[in-house]
Amino acid sequence: MRSRPVGTLTVEDLRLLIGQDIGLAVLLPLAVEVLRDNPLAEGHMGEGDLLRAVLTRTPAVWSVYPDLARQLTFIVGSLSDLSPDLRSEVERFVGAAQNS
Repeated sequence: MRSRPVGTLTVEDLRLLIGQDIGLAVLLPLAVEVLRDNPLAEGHMGEGDLLRAVLTRTPAVWSVYPDLARQLTFIVGSLSDLSPDLRSEVERFVGAAQNS
């Protein structure tokens, strides 16, 4: 995937690469753009798996990208009917984002 043009990456590719902290400076903005249009975009792991990959980056990542953190906080603020584990990740992210 590292050798593929960024514009050809799928939601699953983004999920995998972000989950491994690869290319975050380029891929997080793309992922937030995807999530803005479809917050529960899914790859092979199911509904919301891109969101989960993005939310679970360390708080240090979000201190480097505060504008993306604000955008993501806005996106997740409008979500309802999430699975309990995804809701937990959203709450953890929002709490960390507010404390940074």
